Parts: sequence; structure tokens; C-alpha cells
Amino acid sequence: MGKFVITARKNGEFQFNLKAGNGQVILTSEGYATKAACLNGIESVRKNAAIATRFEVKVAKNGKPYFNLKASNGQIIGASQMYSTQTTMKAGIASVQANAPEAQIVEG
Repeated sequence: MGKFVITARKNGEFQFNLKAGNGQVILTSEGYATKAACLNGIESVRKNAAIATRFEVKVAKNGKPYFNLKASNGQIIGASQMYSTQTTMKAGIASVQANAPEAQIVEG
């Protein structure tokens, strides 16, 4: 089962990583000013992960694919790692969709 891991950055902001059951990070958030805002971001991921059109597929300058998960207002709520192929990137999206709804929240 996946989990959201909340950590504090050196600048005092909070962020979360969604990790798959194998411990691999599959989605990383932006920085949030408060822990409450970070928790709201997690709830937004849970809600939006079920909507396929909220995943924006991108290609980095180095040619590697990645994706962003966006909220209904178009704001990016999470970004993936860089993947080696489109196939592995699509598997990453499927992993977010499978893990986000039931993932527990833990402090890192």
C-alpha cells in the first residue's frame, strides 16, 4: 500500500511525496507554508488522481517523459520523476491512480 510522507524543508516549508508500496516516490508536491496546506494538497491529489485528464504528460529538455497532476483550477499539485520511456511513465500514472486514494499519511 502506498503512503504520503510529509517532510519539512530547510526553509520551513512542508512538502509530501507519494510513495508506492515498494517505497519508490511516484509524486512530489510543491512547498507549502503550513502543514495544514500540505494536508489539503494531499486531499487534492486523492480527489484528482481518479480523473485521467488531470494528468499532464510532458517531455523534459533531455527527452525524458514525466507528468504533472493538476487540480481543477489548473494548478500543479504534484510532479513525477523523469522516466526512461513513455511506457514506464504511463505505469507511474497508473501507480498514482492506484495508490493515492487509500494511501496513509505519515511524517517523514
